[in-house]
Amino acid sequence: MSILRIGTRASRLALNQTELVINRLKRAWPNLTLETIEITTAGDIDRTSPLSSGEGIGWFTSAIQEALTARRIDIAVHSYKDLPTKRPHDLVIAAVPEREDPRDSIVSRDGSLLADLPQGAVVGTSSPRRSAQLTALRPDLELRSIRGNVDTRLEKIESGEYDAALFAIAGLNRLGFGERASQVFGFEEMLPAPAQGALAVECRRDDKDTQRLLAAVDDPELRKIVSAERSFLAALEAGCSFPAGAYAESFGTTLKLHGLVAPQGVIVRSKMGGPIDAGPGLGRALALELLESAGQPQT
Repeated sequence: MSILRIGTRASRLALNQTELVINRLKRAWPNLTLETIEITTAGDIDRTSPLSSGEGIGWFTSAIQEALTARRIDIAVHSYKDLPTKRPHDLVIAAVPEREDPRDSIVSRDGSLLADLPQGAVVGTSSPRRSAQLTALRPDLELRSIRGNVDTRLEKIESGEYDAALFAIAGLNRLGFGERASQVFGFEEMLPAPAQGALAVECRRDDKDTQRLLAAVDDPELRKIVSAERSFLAALEAGCSFPAGAYAESFGTTLKLHGLVAPQGVIVRSKMGGPIDAGPGLGRALALELLESAGQPQT
């Protein structure tokens, strides 16, 4: 069998996630040979602009997708939440192989819980979604943008530049830093980004052989769960550009989707249930309901 080239960002977390996919593929196809190709993305080059200015436009994914289209790589591994909802016609998500804990967490310098941070403590986050929900929980905190990979952000806390910062617990867990989390937020406290903690494995639409290989590591139920969250996000992006969170959970053949929007920082949230196979429609319906509740235009 020929070598398949798998493209990824060069960060330690991205390489860790790629190794997870490689291990799954090798278990399914013992004779498969994979070569990792590290690719620098726009988000890796620009480490000063707020992340919100690049949300939804593929800051961390476009360069990898371009390499896939140009046939410089055969497979791409992404953090699913980084992918724009508008899909390239020539590429397909051939596998959604696993999901880590999707919740958000806080790491504080002295291990304090959110409620125990001193008044006016400086907390790092570059996410408008997290900022809106954190402000609702602790309006007295000073929120500052923070950039860099997981290791860099942890160092900024240790150095005293920040008293605490928000992290996806998935990234901390995958890097072996899970115990650094001072607190992991429940979904009622902070809804995560749609598809947070999930991986997306892409290949070219016309590459049926690679699609067959990747099908062996796909989780069909997880794909349905994540598709509901992503459809929720897609419907919001069609009509507005404010922060949003979503999390879907399955109960046999049914699905419950929790959603949140925060126009101008004002949180509006709701939930909706339905058949698990109707996830995309459920996501769009909940998004439209929240748009109406928030007084935002719909498309």
